[in-house]
Amino acid sequence: MYPGTWARSTPDKPALVIAETGQTTTYAELDERSLRLAHVLADAGLVTGDVVALLSDNAPEAYDVYWAALRSGLYVTAVNHHLSAAEAAYIVDDCGAKALVVSAAKADLVEAMADLVDVPVRLAFGGEAPGCSSYDEALAGASTQALADQPHGDDFLYSSGTTGRPKGIKLPLLPIQVDEPGYPYVVIFGALFSYGPDTVYLSPAPVYHAAPLRYTGVIHALGGTVVLMQRFEPESFLKAVQDYSVTDTQCVPTMFVRMLKLPEGVRASYDVSSLRTVVHAAAPCPVEVKQQMIAWLGPVVHEYYASTEANGATYVGPEDWLAHPGTVGRPLLGTPRICDPSGALLPAGEVGTIYFERDDEPFTYHGDPDKTAATRHPEHPFWATVGDLGYVDDEGYLYLTDRKAFMIISGGVNIYPQEIEDLFSLHPAVLDIAVIGVPDDEMGERVVAFVSPASSASADLPTELTSYARERIAHFKVPREFIVTDDLPRTPTGKLVKQELRDRYAAVTP
Repeated sequence: MYPGTWARSTPDKPALVIAETGQTTTYAELDERSLRLAHVLADAGLVTGDVVALLSDNAPEAYDVYWAALRSGLYVTAVNHHLSAAEAAYIVDDCGAKALVVSAAKADLVEAMADLVDVPVRLAFGGEAPGCSSYDEALAGASTQALADQPHGDDFLYSSGTTGRPKGIKLPLLPIQVDEPGYPYVVIFGALFSYGPDTVYLSPAPVYHAAPLRYTGVIHALGGTVVLMQRFEPESFLKAVQDYSVTDTQCVPTMFVRMLKLPEGVRASYDVSSLRTVVHAAAPCPVEVKQQMIAWLGPVVHEYYASTEANGATYVGPEDWLAHPGTVGRPLLGTPRICDPSGALLPAGEVGTIYFERDDEPFTYHGDPDKTAATRHPEHPFWATVGDLGYVDDEGYLYLTDRKAFMIISGGVNIYPQEIEDLFSLHPAVLDIAVIGVPDDEMGERVVAFVSPASSASADLPTELTSYARERIAHFKVPREFIVTDDLPRTPTGKLVKQELRDRYAAVTP
C-alpha cells in the first residue's frame, strides 16, 4: 500500500504532523503532492531506475519527494545536510541524480555545491535556493491525472561514512507496483511491531538516515500517522509523546542517555503511557542504559540490529533481552556467522567478524567493486559483513563488541572501545565520551578518551574518571589520557566519527 490507498479511504486523516508546530499534511494532500511531483519528474525525462536526490531538513516536502519516487519506479537518495559542500556534492554526483530537490533552509549549502554537481532538474521548496526553480510553481502547473503505471521505486542511500567516504547501497528494484504487497520493510517491520492505521509514530531523527526514512515510509504504507520532530531535544520528545498520544517511536541510545539525564521530576511530569513500542537501533546501547529505560517505560523497549546495507538483521524484545542482557537478538533476516580473520567459523562465545548468511546475492556498493569484494566471506559468496565484531552465545543470541575499524590492539591484546564508552555513559560528570586507539611506540596502540563534561564536573575530571574506571574494568583498558572537549563528532543518528578524533589527536601530538 501507499498514501494513495489511504487518500481514497481516509483522505482527511493526518499522514504527517510536525511536532513543534502542529503543521499537518493529510493523506489526500500527500497523495496529490507526490502525484504532481511524479508528473514533474516524468515530464523532465526521468524514467524507471533514475535517481532523484533530496537535500532537506525534517520538512513535510521530504515525503512528497519520497513517495513521488516510490510511485514512479525511481530511486530516492537522501543526502546528509550536515556534510560539507564537497561531501554532499560527491553523493549527488556518485548516485547519478537526474533531479535534485532541496530545502531553502539549506540554501547556503546548495550555493556552495552549485559548481560541483551537474543535475539537470533542480527544485527548491520553502523559498529560493541558487540555481533552483520553484518547487511550488512546478507542482502547481503539474497534472493530477492518475499514473497509468506505478512501478515500485526504492531508496538508494549512503552509509554514514564514519570510517571513510560514504558508500552507496543500491538494490535492484522489485518487480511490483507501489500498491502491491512485497516491499520488505513493510512486510518485515510492519508485522514485527504491529504497525497499522492506529499507529502514531514519533520520528525524532533526520529523514536522510536509513531508519527514520524507511520506518516513516512503512507507517505511511500502513495508514498510520507520522509525528516528525524537526530536531531531537529530550524534554520536547516527552512532550510530543504526551501531546500526540504517540504509540510507537524509534530512538538511538544517545537519545536514551539524554532523557535519563533529565531531572527525575521532569521525566515524571509527562504522560508517556500511550507508548506501545520504543524501538532502538543504529548504535549499541549500554546495558545499564537499557535497564533504566525499561524500568521507566515498562516492557515496551525493543531492539533490532541491522545496517543501511540490509545484509541481515536480528531482533530482541524486552522480555528476551532482560533474560539475555546486552544481546541484540536472534536472526530476523539472514543467519549470523562469526568468523576469525581467515574466515574460519568460531565457536559460541568467541569474538569475531559478524557475517550474515543469506540465500540470495548480498548488497553491492555502487560503483566500487573492490569495497564490495572486501565485505564478502572468502569462501561463501552469499555471506557478507559490514565490519562489526561480536559473538553468538549457546542459545543463538548475538552480542556486539565493536566495529572492526575501532578495535584497539595494545600489547597484543584486543580492546573494544564500546565497553569503555558504555562504562561512562551514565556517569554524572560525563555528557558524552569517545574512546580511540592512538599509536604507541611500546604497546602498538594506547587507549585515549575524549570527554564532553557535564556542568557539574570537577576541575580534576581526568583523575576522577581514571579512578572510577580502575575500580570497574581491567587496568589495561583504562584510558591513558582523558582529553576534555565540548566538541565530540557524532552524526545526528548517534554514531561517533572516530577518524575525526584520530586526526584531531594527531594534529596536536608531536
